[in-house]
Amino acid sequence: MTDPHIRTVQCLSPGGLHRMAYKEWGDADNPKVLLCVHGVTRVSDDFDAMARAFCQSYRVICPDVVGRGRSERLRNPQHYQIPQYVSDMVTLLARITAQPAVTTVDWFGTSMGGLIGIGVASLPDNPIGKLILNDVGPALDRDALLRIGDYIGQSVRFQTFDQAARYIREISATFGPHSDVEWRKLAADVLRQDRDGMWIRHYDPGLADAFKTATPDSLKAAEALLWAAYDAIRCPTLLVRGAESDLLLRQTAQAMTQRGPKAKLVELPGVGHAPTFVHADQIAIGQNFLLA
Repeated sequence: MTDPHIRTVQCLSPGGLHRMAYKEWGDADNPKVLLCVHGVTRVSDDFDAMARAFCQSYRVICPDVVGRGRSERLRNPQHYQIPQYVSDMVTLLARITAQPAVTTVDWFGTSMGGLIGIGVASLPDNPIGKLILNDVGPALDRDALLRIGDYIGQSVRFQTFDQAARYIREISATFGPHSDVEWRKLAADVLRQDRDGMWIRHYDPGLADAFKTATPDSLKAAEALLWAAYDAIRCPTLLVRGAESDLLLRQTAQAMTQRGPKAKLVELPGVGHAPTFVHADQIAIGQNFLLA
């Protein structure tokens, strides 16, 4: 089994330069590339099971979006926005496609990672070959966004890992059924110890700023821009929806099958926001679409 390499790429924001870390699996010379991008409070390690399943067919690249995990933090938290993330991914794609053999890159995006994917795949002359959107679309339920923004902004510290892991399991219950071992990894991936030995979450608390400043008008404007971006996508697109998702409503998913790239829709029973793709049956959905 191939072990991943941790690499970084230097990106630019209005506040200056920052480094974005990414995990790379598989043969570095493989012209088939799969880019996997995580949700708003998650990390590249979410894709370990997927990467192991795909790395014989693909070179799999899983970034930590800036402000999360191993990546650096932005000097100005107001820049934690989709346009900045798209810019960072374009920088990463420039490195990937610098190899002449790499002409297209397939994309798997969970939640925020899917929104970034919509942004990239909407650009003229983009290299996205196939796109998987995991429980996300241009229209996002406002109450669900407020719920996510609320727990992002909570300052929590725990004396023991077990206490912190229980908290992560509670706030992530919508991921659906997982074993105790799987829950422990899902927690370990997003927990760190601070200088005092207390267990905290891995990301910049400034991520919450964008949620705090959102208004009904700004959300409406953002939705219009996202629909315009979605309608500009030309690559084959698969939309995966947790059947109990409160973020991606069913009517939005149905609309996505009728416009833009006319995504193929797969719904997963017993799962909310968002499917983790750590189980073989979910991974097989990605394999059937990407490797067909």
